[in-house]
Amino acid sequence: MALITEDLRHKADLGPGDEDWLHLLVGDWQLVSDLAFADLVLWFPTGDGSYVALAHVRPSTSHTTFHTDFVGERIRKDLRLMVDRAWDSRTIQRSAEEHPGADLIPGLTTVQAVPLVRQHRTVAVLTSHFDRSQSRTPSNLELVYRQSADDLLAMGTKGLWPDFASPTGSRRGAPRVGDGFIRLSVEGTVEFASPNAVSAFRRLGAADVLQGQPLADLTMALVRDRRVVDETLPLVLQGKMPWRTEVEYRGVTLSLRAIPLRDESKRWGALVLCRDVSELRRREKELVTKDATIREIHHRVKNNLQTVAALLRMQSRRMSSDEGKQGLEQAMRRVSTIASVHEFLSKGLNETVKFDDLMDRQFRLIVEIASPGQKVSTRREGEFGMLDADLATPLSLVINELVTNAVEHGLANRDGQVALIAERYLGADTKDWLRVIIEDDGHGLPEGERREGLGLQIVRTLVNSELSGEIHWLPGHEGGTRVVIEMPLTLDRRAQA
Repeated sequence: MALITEDLRHKADLGPGDEDWLHLLVGDWQLVSDLAFADLVLWFPTGDGSYVALAHVRPSTSHTTFHTDFVGERIRKDLRLMVDRAWDSRTIQRSAEEHPGADLIPGLTTVQAVPLVRQHRTVAVLTSHFDRSQSRTPSNLELVYRQSADDLLAMGTKGLWPDFASPTGSRRGAPRVGDGFIRLSVEGTVEFASPNAVSAFRRLGAADVLQGQPLADLTMALVRDRRVVDETLPLVLQGKMPWRTEVEYRGVTLSLRAIPLRDESKRWGALVLCRDVSELRRREKELVTKDATIREIHHRVKNNLQTVAALLRMQSRRMSSDEGKQGLEQAMRRVSTIASVHEFLSKGLNETVKFDDLMDRQFRLIVEIASPGQKVSTRREGEFGMLDADLATPLSLVINELVTNAVEHGLANRDGQVALIAERYLGADTKDWLRVIIEDDGHGLPEGERREGLGLQIVRTLVNSELSGEIHWLPGHEGGTRVVIEMPLTLDRRAQA
């Protein structure tokens, strides 16, 4: 709703909360559109005697009156007369009352102009456009729907609807008019219930007939044996508060929302929307269970790997050969690196890792383990971002090996610095790539042909096969060694298979 915000903020005489109130209205006016079987348009003055359309909503319970959207356009002259009268008088204006037998909009359309008033000031005007071209003798349901829409619009002229206490959170599973509609008296007795509402409560275990029964008593009797019941449920079922809640019984879950009907002095009724969300909640529980299972698996893998690392450490202490002890220590370090990735995966809901957090913890630790008795500083630049687990595990191993190699060989018997630089960029294939640089200011590359140990063989294998990337060893800018890895951030699964 950028247009609403832009135009409203240029209106100097809006009072505190007026802009938020209009945003709340636009966020909830689908309810009125569905009840009225009408298109709704929000008009706001332009400052030169005209009005501009800030928002438009179409009914989901009927066909639309306007097939083209005219948000941002100025009001027509014939409609502006009615909107002017509504703005000045602060009362609802109807086309049939002004011109009996004719409409202000060409065709068989009944129009209402509803002033939206807060604190005795007109804030905007809402027009309702009902197409009578396909109308027939209205059913009782249609009459109740349209009366309820008129009641809400009348509350809008007094600043009583929408209510700031109305739910503004996630609308996942929120009930709509077509899902189930109930109209209550001030005592909370059902005056009318749509067929979908009756069906929803029947699945919950209620009787086939709701009309004439207190909705709160009927529902609370079904869940009386439940140990935990939402404390807001009775208030919603009686229509006393404009809240949303859920009731669950025998595997059936209903989402409920109440809209109190009131004037300046008292509440005189309420509307209740209901929706059977049993299947939706079941799927959500399955997803939660699946997420919890995945996290638990990563947690157990991490624990098992840490156990393996501890066993390798114990074994290395019993080794008499320095070469054997060093080999076990290197294996222990690699296992611990993989365990760290699984630890991060166990804390999230997705199979992705915030790799910068992992490296912030691991980079300095790798250097400290590889440089006992040396003064080696670290420098981190750039951001890795979020990486898939398929990339995070091999990349962390590669960085581990290269940083260890930089300390043990590039900075052998001397102090220095190791830098880790990450850079995301758009490759020639128009896909996202990652460049990783490990640089030291040590002895530099050895002359002649390099002899690769097990660590560098692991690095080359992981970069080529697991990361689908390339690795280059280059001289540093000011001495030392610079290792550059170029890798795509999206792996070709078919090529890997």
